[in-house]
Amino acid sequence: MATIADGIVATLGRAGVSRVYGVPGDSLNGFTDALRRSGTINWEHVRHEEAAAFAAAADAGLTGELAVCVGSCGPGNLHLINGLFDAQRSRVPVLAIAAQIPAVEVGSGYFQETHPNELFRECSVYSELVSTPDQLPRVLEIAVRNAIEKRGVAVVVIPGEIFLTKASGRSGEPAPISVSHPIIRPSDDELAHAVGILDGASRVTILGGAGTEGAHAQVLALAEKLQAPIVHALRGKEFLEYDNPFDVGMTGLLGFTSGYKAMESCDALLMLGTDFPYRQFLPSKAKVIQVDIRGEQLGKRAQLDLGLVGDVGDTLDALLPLLPAKTDRKHLDSCVKHYRKAREALDELAVDDHKKPIHPQYVARLISELATDDAVFIPDVGSPVVWAARYLRMNGRRRLIGSFAHGTMANAVPHAIGAQTAYPGRQIVALSGDGGLSMLLGELLTLRQNKLPVKIVVFNNSSLNFVELEMKAAGFVNFGTDLDNPSFADVAAAIGLHAQRVEQPGELADALAAAFAHDGPALVDVVTARQELSIPPTVTAEQAKGFTLYALRTIMSGRGDELVDLADTNVFRRIFS
Repeated sequence: MATIADGIVATLGRAGVSRVYGVPGDSLNGFTDALRRSGTINWEHVRHEEAAAFAAAADAGLTGELAVCVGSCGPGNLHLINGLFDAQRSRVPVLAIAAQIPAVEVGSGYFQETHPNELFRECSVYSELVSTPDQLPRVLEIAVRNAIEKRGVAVVVIPGEIFLTKASGRSGEPAPISVSHPIIRPSDDELAHAVGILDGASRVTILGGAGTEGAHAQVLALAEKLQAPIVHALRGKEFLEYDNPFDVGMTGLLGFTSGYKAMESCDALLMLGTDFPYRQFLPSKAKVIQVDIRGEQLGKRAQLDLGLVGDVGDTLDALLPLLPAKTDRKHLDSCVKHYRKAREALDELAVDDHKKPIHPQYVARLISELATDDAVFIPDVGSPVVWAARYLRMNGRRRLIGSFAHGTMANAVPHAIGAQTAYPGRQIVALSGDGGLSMLLGELLTLRQNKLPVKIVVFNNSSLNFVELEMKAAGFVNFGTDLDNPSFADVAAAIGLHAQRVEQPGELADALAAAFAHDGPALVDVVTARQELSIPPTVTAEQAKGFTLYALRTIMSGRGDELVDLADTNVFRRIFS
């Protein structure tokens, strides 16, 4: 007779799930054995449950379909939490099955006892404990629908013995659970209000985020009608940057001056599907319209003149026929001209100047040039995100994913595990920081065991580099950020990966090309400049004061050589290049 676990596997199969990420454990035995017996869903073994959750997040983010991760009771499922926060804040559909200690022992302080349904409540759209077998499969189906329809994490907590309970059966087989595609747009009156604001403005700027996915044509048609420059947030880069004559780059801490200028100089800002969090980069004197499919997001970051609930594509389809076409291009032409100058200045920093250590901008530029046309790029949080945002070129087929909302280190390799598992024939490139890679270094073993041909490029600057930049801006002497690294190439080679360490800039292109051409997992350990600065598009008086204090305190601490290195890496290079 079938068990409850068999029913869980069947329900997951009807929801389109074909793989589960996790680490086995005794409280999961009933479930993993059901997977084994079924043979319809693959078990994707990782070395740490945190990596399982990250892998599921990347899988769901790229496919748009439900992804599943599991953890055994207590510490096992507790390890999922960071990856689940990442999935929740990235708004991707992930189901986490968290095994629990025997139900009769809950509340007794039993070995490995935790309360996962409470622990995961903050990082989920649904979190429920199954107390009796009769709750299944209904609770599971509710969880799956919540994850899919709300684009978030759903957690089902199941005591280990319930997996092994004989299923009582129910009449009829439920319909498959799949993603719905409703049309969601504002009312006609709200659209008319938007037309009034946009038509009355002389300098409109568009800011697009992740919500513009699938709406590239509509956003460009809107920019054409409004003669408006398009600024993208980081999560909008992959959807808006390519084939876009209205593109003026990115704004925010990772952006550059042209994106900031286009927003600061506008008299109307149209925010499309973005939760851009940095209020200091939003315009100080402009009317603001925001479009978001989640009404609760409206007005969170800026004072709005109009908030519209709707899918960006559906909303623009309804709005475009109502808008009169503008003919004045002064604002657009000025912003595009500024962008070209800013882009040229950035590109001048991404060259081989034949100096050691290698400039990270050059590394990112070569990655972009050598990667395939449909590559998936995954940067670690920290300085690799800066260089990815500024130098990776999108084309409508490439993807750029990461922990861009949650902002956790160590995401690149475990995200790459999920991406490569979902797309085994596609090139997956992890831009790893040395700090992030070492946090979950054991996942290199997962790449080998699962035969995943992920390509890892390590930005090895022997420091927590972005933390150092934040310290400088706040006026602190760098402290506690040194990393005494081994050769990551030697470590990877010992594990069985193709690996090469690069210290000379002239060797970099050949090393990357060899790694990208290798038919298995590969790692290139690139020694990069520690003191490379990534300057935001505008520097506040507070930041300028902080950097001055950092310089003075560094000299007074007897570490003036750091300032010489900083000047040599940044100032002298710009003067004499």
